[in-house]
Amino acid sequence: MNRVLIKNAKIVNEGSIFEGDVLIEDDLIVEIAEKISAKSADCKIVDAEGNYLIPGAIDDQVHFREPGLTHKGDIESESRAAVAGGITSFIEQPNTVPNAVTQEILEEKYQIASQNSFANYSFMMGATNDNLDEVLKTNPKNVAGIKIFLGSSTGNMLVDNEAVLERIFSSTPMLIAVHCEDETTIKNNLAQYKEEYGEEVPVTAHHLIRSTEACYLSSSKAIALAKKTGARLHIFHLSTAKEMDLFTNKIPLEDKKITAEVCVHHLWFTNEDYATKGNFIKWNPAVKTATDKEALWKALLDDRIDVIATDHAPHTLEEKQQSYLNAPSGGPLVQHAVVALFEAFHQGKISVEKIVEKMCHNPAKIFKIEKRGFIKEGYYADLVIVNAGLPWSVKKENILAKCGWSPFEGYTFKSRITHTFVNGQLVYNAFKVKDIRAGKRLLFNR
Repeated sequence: MNRVLIKNAKIVNEGSIFEGDVLIEDDLIVEIAEKISAKSADCKIVDAEGNYLIPGAIDDQVHFREPGLTHKGDIESESRAAVAGGITSFIEQPNTVPNAVTQEILEEKYQIASQNSFANYSFMMGATNDNLDEVLKTNPKNVAGIKIFLGSSTGNMLVDNEAVLERIFSSTPMLIAVHCEDETTIKNNLAQYKEEYGEEVPVTAHHLIRSTEACYLSSSKAIALAKKTGARLHIFHLSTAKEMDLFTNKIPLEDKKITAEVCVHHLWFTNEDYATKGNFIKWNPAVKTATDKEALWKALLDDRIDVIATDHAPHTLEEKQQSYLNAPSGGPLVQHAVVALFEAFHQGKISVEKIVEKMCHNPAKIFKIEKRGFIKEGYYADLVIVNAGLPWSVKKENILAKCGWSPFEGYTFKSRITHTFVNGQLVYNAFKVKDIRAGKRLLFNR
C-alpha cells in the first residue's frame, strides 16, 4: 500500500485555512486531523513546513495538441508542465487534428492519455454544423462536456448555422462550453485594418479587430439561446467589461444554469503589453484594456465569474515570431497559472481561499467531477504544496512546455510549487517531475 503522511500544512479548503496533517493511503485521502501519527513503518512522511496545502487545480480549458499538432505540444509534455504548476486535472479541447468530432476519435485521445498523462484528464466532444448524431452519443459519466466554437480559432471548428446551434442546445443534456466571438464582426474589423495597413497590420490592433463588440454579440446570443432552450451553458475565456453585465452572483453556483470562466492572461496582461510582448500575448479572445481587466477582477471576486483557467495553447517559437497576421493565437500557461494567482495574492488582489475556490472547488462543482477538487476524506489525493515565500525566475531552461517559451519569461514569482501529488503519487518534488504517469480519466456525477 502507498502510504503518505503530509504534516504541518496550512490546509486550504472550502473557505478556511487550518493547520493540520493529511494521511493518504493508495490514491485516497483517508484522514485529516490536527495531528496524525504514522501508523506504520512504511508510511512516507512529507513535512509541509507550514506552507499551504491546496487541492490540485483543475484546468477546465487546455489545448495539448495531440493528435496531429504534436510539434507544438503533446499530452505527455504539457501534462508534465501542468503538474509542475500545481494543475492535477485538465479538460482538453477538440480542435486537434483530426478534430474530436466522432466518438471514435474522442476515444483515441483518451487512449493516448491513459498511457502518457502525468495529470488526470478529460476531453471535450466537439460540435460541428453536421455531427449532432455523434454529439448525442457522448457519455455524460466519462466525458466532460460538449465544446462549440462560436468564433474560429486554431483548427477551425466554427459552428455558424443557427438552426444547428438551436438543435444542439435543445437536445444536449450535458454541459455545453462555448468560445464566443462573432465571426462577421471580426472579419469586418480585419478588412478595415487591412485596408489601412495591407499585410502589415500591427499586433497592437488585435484587441480592436477581435473587439469588445465581437465578444459581447456572441456571448449575449449564446446566453439568450441557453435561456430559451434550458441548456447548461459554460462560457469560456471572457475578456471584456461589457460581458460582465450578462452574469449574476445572485444565486448559488450549484443552481446556476449559466456559468463563466476567466483566464489567467486576461487577468494579468492588457493591450499596453502588446508593445513589448507582441504575438506572445496574442490570444483569442484578445487581451483587452486595463478597464476590461479591472472589470474581470471585480466580477471574479463578486462571483459573477466562477472559474479561473489557462486556455493553455502552445505554438512554436518560430510560429509566434511570424508577422501578426500569420502568427497563431495562443500560448503556454499551465506551469505558471497557480503561482501567477499567488502573485495576485501577494499584491492584495485575492485571498488564497478564493484562489482555491476558483481553480479547484468550482471547476469540480460545475463539471460535477467525482471526488476531486477538495481536501476531504474519501476524495482522491490530488494535492499541492505551495511555498508562498520562495521566489524563482522563469527562464528558458526551466520552462517545461514543449514549445520552450512563456509569456512570463524573465518574471520572478514570489511563490513556488514544491510538491504535487496526483492520485496519491508524488509526481513533482524538489523542482523536478518524476517519471510517474499517475493521471486517471476523470469521471462525472451525472
